[in-house]
Formats: sequence, C-alpha cells, structure tokens
Amino acid sequence: MVSKWSELKPQAITLRKQGKSLPYIHLLLGIPKSTLNYWFRNINLTTEQKKVLNTNWKNGLIKARRHAVKWHNAEKEKRLQFAESEALDIIHSVDTKDRAIIEIALALLYLGEGTKAKDETGIGSSNPEILKFFISCLRGIYSVPLEDIRCELHLRADQNPEKIRAYWSKELKVPKKNFTKPYLDQRTKGSITYDSYKGVCLVRCGRVAIQRKLVYIARHFCSIATEDLQKMRD
Repeated sequence: MVSKWSELKPQAITLRKQGKSLPYIHLLLGIPKSTLNYWFRNINLTTEQKKVLNTNWKNGLIKARRHAVKWHNAEKEKRLQFAESEALDIIHSVDTKDRAIIEIALALLYLGEGTKAKDETGIGSSNPEILKFFISCLRGIYSVPLEDIRCELHLRADQNPEKIRAYWSKELKVPKKNFTKPYLDQRTKGSITYDSYKGVCLVRCGRVAIQRKLVYIARHFCSIATEDLQKMRD
C-alpha cells in the first residue's frame, strides 16, 4: 500500500540530507514524525550537521524554558490579582469602622503574635503594617497615649541601631525617645543581613488588662465560630 505521503518523500529526504531537523521537516511538510523516522533511518548526517542540530536543539530548549518562565509568571500574576480581588470583596462586605469587628481582628492577631507571658500588652513583628494597625488600635480603641507606647528593637549584629530606629520611628510615627535600648543578636555576628530586613520591633504598653481582654475575645470567638461552622457543615 502506497503512503499518501509518498510524493513528498524525495523532498523530505533532500531536506534531511541538508541537515534539517525532523521537527522542522514535520512542521514544513506535515508528514508524521513516525513516517519521517522510518524514511530517515539510513541517512547519516555529517559531524558538522549533527553539531548544528545539537546547537539548535539547545537554543530551542533555552527559548522554551524562557517562554515557560514568562508564562508561569503571567499565570501567577493572574492568580495573585484574583486572590486580591476576593480579599477586597470580603473587606468591602464588612464595616471596618465597627469597633467590634476591629477588636475581633486585633484579638485574633494578638492570640497568634502577642506577648502573653508578661504583664503587658505587646506585639513583635518585622512587618510595619501589623504594628501600625496595633498602635492605631491602642490609641483609637483603648485611648492609650502615645507617650505610654514603647518600642524595642531586636536586630542582627551587623545592623546599625540608629539607622534602624530612624526607620521604625518614621514608619510607626512614634518618637525616637519612645525606643528603648536595642537588642543585638551576637549569634549572627559574621553573617551579612539583607538591606530589606529591618529587624523585629516589639511594640508594647503596660496595660495588661488589654492583653487579657484580647485573649478572651479571641478564644471565645474561635470556639463559638468553630461550633457554628460545624453546625453548618452538619
């Protein structure tokens, strides 16, 4: 039985003898790769032709990988945008001026990140946004004066305390005089710190009553919400 590709066989073999790759001939003539492999089984390419094909294959692989990275990054950006859109939908569905909502949010944050072993109310973080929120709540909800708020920096050995204190003072809008003596971790001596890392800032005030209230709010909220969710699932 004569193959429907037979009339293209001479052209395919000529291209192969010229050193063209199998994928190139396949795309150019539309002949199945299995057929081309059979036709080319006795064709021996020169060393130079093989070298060119190998170089082209490597370049094609590099190009394909770059394309894959671009595609992956684009898809990741789409997923991030979708996640942010969902987050904003939830934020816009609640009244962020409602004190109870803000206090619950703070309580949940405090249960995970806040100090509980000492008779004080404090949160340590390397994220300025978390500490800005904490300070805003201390001042706006609990009427804690700015002068009662203290900041303590926990830094790596190679960091400049004055420079880092200026950074946190500006970010949190807390006077430098409110910062206590920084703690330098000598265990990190000899290792280089990234410029983007500004250490951990511990923000606290001496009102333990706030700590107790927040912990109780968080624990009871988690318990009640868990029961309600289980009922919904059942």
